[in-house]
Amino acid sequence: MIIQNTISKLVLLIKDFFGKGHKRSLNAKKNIVASFVIRFLSISISLLLVPLTINYVNPVQYGIWITLSSLIGWLGYFDIGFGNGLRNKLAESISLGDFIKAKVFVSTTYAVMGLIVTVLIILVVFINPFLNWSHILNAPENMSTELGHLALFVIVIFCFQLLLQLLGTVLTANQQPAKASVFNLISSTISLITIFILTKNTTGNLIYLGLALSIPPLVVLSVSSLWYYTHSYRMYAPSPFHVDLKYIRSLMGLGIKFFILQVATLVLYETSNIIIAQLFGSENVTLYNIGYKYFSVVPMLMLIIMMPLWSAFTDAWIRKEITWIKTTIKNLNYLWIAFTFMVMIMLLLSNFVYKLWVGSELKVPNAISIALAINITINIGAYIYSIFLNGTGIIKIQFLLAVFGIIVNIPLAVILGKLFGVPGVILASSFINLMNLVFFIIQYKKIINLKATGLWSK
Repeated sequence: MIIQNTISKLVLLIKDFFGKGHKRSLNAKKNIVASFVIRFLSISISLLLVPLTINYVNPVQYGIWITLSSLIGWLGYFDIGFGNGLRNKLAESISLGDFIKAKVFVSTTYAVMGLIVTVLIILVVFINPFLNWSHILNAPENMSTELGHLALFVIVIFCFQLLLQLLGTVLTANQQPAKASVFNLISSTISLITIFILTKNTTGNLIYLGLALSIPPLVVLSVSSLWYYTHSYRMYAPSPFHVDLKYIRSLMGLGIKFFILQVATLVLYETSNIIIAQLFGSENVTLYNIGYKYFSVVPMLMLIIMMPLWSAFTDAWIRKEITWIKTTIKNLNYLWIAFTFMVMIMLLLSNFVYKLWVGSELKVPNAISIALAINITINIGAYIYSIFLNGTGIIKIQFLLAVFGIIVNIPLAVILGKLFGVPGVILASSFINLMNLVFFIIQYKKIINLKATGLWSK
């Protein structure tokens, strides 16, 4: 009887959780729960990929691949912010029920990105033969030819992904990020199976590894785009007849600001691998990335919760539903506190988990783990307020802080890296994030209390 009552109460709580509340909140809850399940599976696969990949190649080669991946990741910022510009403009159009305009925004963005991708591929094919990838990646000189071929294959594939991943932006703008996160899960699963097969049938080969990790996302996004744009998302499907160049300015005005924010993110995170490789060698890149992947579980969880809220904040801001925004931010701050405790527990267990995960041969220094824990805790808080600001499109302060971060972070990372080693490189980005957090909180309070003027309101 007691068990029956407990189960009944649990079922009632679940029904209330998904059935009561603001429509926007209910949609966010469903997407958050679905995203948690999907991301949990994705994280599990990602964690399995690390030791499998290291065993397939070796720690030095793995460090080279991570550094190359970071460099290629820079290409993701060549959308000049059009993706995020589309997210806001599309969310606004959907909120206002203007589906014709929504289709125009989608079509115009695909046209512009198609042109950008074409130019990028031509440039890469032309420039690549003149690049010494061994020198760029601080790798053995005898790997130069192999790395040149690997870079060309992976960059061209990534360029196509840059265009196709706009489908994820369209889904997220319509407050359905859980559907977008499925793409990564399927791609990672295929990569995991492929690399496992490679370990059984080939010796360690960076080109095989690169193709195994980069081709699956391309295939998954291609098939998914064809499916969605011919079925449930037909009303948003890109069409050459709906491309309207006059909307480029509207997309680009907001997009350029988002582009600078993306570049700042690149400088804060992606350059760490390159700086560490240059100062301390590829093996230290591997140690840093093991620690980073371990602690990044927490921001991944936070990202799952925040993804539906970007467009939800856009919708709430357009409708001037200030109470909903305040309540949501308050709940996110409670979550920030909970995640901070989670990071502390992870820090205490880190050495045990590293040994269990990648074996005893690769030992991540405690100082790296502590620096990563500090950085991620600060970053989670900053992310809460930046998502609200991004959703409203009031990002001038973020833009200026991003420019400052771009200028300061690399020299600061090099200086602190030389003084304190790898942890110093990590603490440089922590300093930038802490400054951002303070300004974001001040701006949020001014905006939400309708007291924002001048730069604070732009």
